[in-house]
Amino acid sequence: MSDTDELNLDDGDAGAIDTATKKPSGLAALLPNLLKFVAIGLGALIFIITVSVITYNILNKGGASQTIVPENSPFLGSRPQYATFTAIGSIRTGTKDPAPYSVVVDMVIGYDLNDNAAATEFTGRLYELRDFVRSFFRSKMAAELQPENEARLKQEIIELLNTRVLNTAKARIILFNQLDVMEM
Repeated sequence: MSDTDELNLDDGDAGAIDTATKKPSGLAALLPNLLKFVAIGLGALIFIITVSVITYNILNKGGASQTIVPENSPFLGSRPQYATFTAIGSIRTGTKDPAPYSVVVDMVIGYDLNDNAAATEFTGRLYELRDFVRSFFRSKMAAELQPENEARLKQEIIELLNTRVLNTAKARIILFNQLDVMEM
């Protein structure tokens, strides 16, 4: 044998070389490329969402609401209804000013609509409530009883009633049928 002679070790199987070098066809050839593009798309989507969330939080200053609903907005929930205790009647007293002013007050106490125990307690403490109203307004100066201070007065009365006068009942709202402050 010479050096130019080739040995055929395939045993005459020439088709085996061709099948080993052939590329896959159909879905098998498309699958790696398809998976590559899906992975790139998911990565891009995650990146975009992350950047958007971070940008939104920076612009929103930590989640503080930029929409402020005014107190008199029709979009707020409806105001609750209260049962009222009106038996206190009209109370006349003076202020603690050096030259006392005359105060005439007719106050209504609102409490939870379904609270029957509160109605009983208010009725049982009628004279205590009258004395509370008289002493409360007697401890005020005429300047504190002006119409622009009414909201503060009502809140103060609610707090004092609930902490010092009433046991189980809770006053929810105070209304004035009459609040007159006059010089004597």
